[in-house]
Amino acid sequence: MGKRNTITVFILLGLSHNKNIEILSFVLVLVCYIAIWMGNVLIMVSITCTQLINQPMYFFLNYLSLSNLCYTSAVTPKLMTDLLVEEKTISYNNCMAQLFTTHLFGGMEIFILMGMSYDRFMAICKPLHYAAIMSRQRCNTIILAYWTGGFVHSASQFLLTIFLPFCGPNEIDHYFCDVYPLLKLTCSNTHIIGLFVIANSGLITLVTFGDLMFSYFFILYTIRGYSMQSRSKALSTCSSHITAVVLFFAPALFIYIRPATTFPKDKVFALFYTIIAPMYNPLIYTLRNTEMKDALRKVWCHQTLLERK
Repeated sequence: MGKRNTITVFILLGLSHNKNIEILSFVLVLVCYIAIWMGNVLIMVSITCTQLINQPMYFFLNYLSLSNLCYTSAVTPKLMTDLLVEEKTISYNNCMAQLFTTHLFGGMEIFILMGMSYDRFMAICKPLHYAAIMSRQRCNTIILAYWTGGFVHSASQFLLTIFLPFCGPNEIDHYFCDVYPLLKLTCSNTHIIGLFVIANSGLITLVTFGDLMFSYFFILYTIRGYSMQSRSKALSTCSSHITAVVLFFAPALFIYIRPATTFPKDKVFALFYTIIAPMYNPLIYTLRNTEMKDALRKVWCHQTLLERK
């Protein structure tokens, strides 16, 4: 039998039904979204306009900031709009597009974080071979592979959902379109599809998180014999990266590693990897990084002097 789809519009239940809470949430989300744009754009401009773009770590950080912007922009503008209106609707086509883009850029962010840990691993554990291993050609190849991996991940999630029959109800208990909330609305058995989602999103997140933690712990083990100054610098860099990793992966693991069920608190956890982590990444990678702070001062102080002239 072919797909029987009688749903053309979905209703998003959003974060709350209380209007006062929605207004407060709108203000907070707006502030976060402005901070996300300002922080990530500052990072990208500061890296591309200085010699930092030639260093692999900042090359990856530049792409991480870009994926942060794209990822949160797939969700946040729609969320802010819905917080101000009574009828929170999204068309079927837009819902599928949102599902595809969030997993594309979310997958890209996961892989870039893995690339950054690989870069730090090589820089600290194999410093003599670092320049040869992390050449610009190698970095470009890694980014291309990550884009391909993000696309394959997103396309598989999209294809698992696009062929499902939706015949009512049409209320999504979330603030954006994601796989598990949509599986609750389909009028077919989704047990097998739920296992595929776990094997895709869940295992990718779990394996990547485990790989990242192993890399950073191995780095910390390696630097135990370094001088105090070198150890302090490596610890500062790794602690920043670990903080970013935990902020993103911990809530994502809670949602995607379990069977295809949803809970009301899922929306709160989703806020961490769709809004909070993209907002904190610029702070994590700039406030505790001397080179980034120097680059920011160089670019923006120079721009200020030009404007005064």
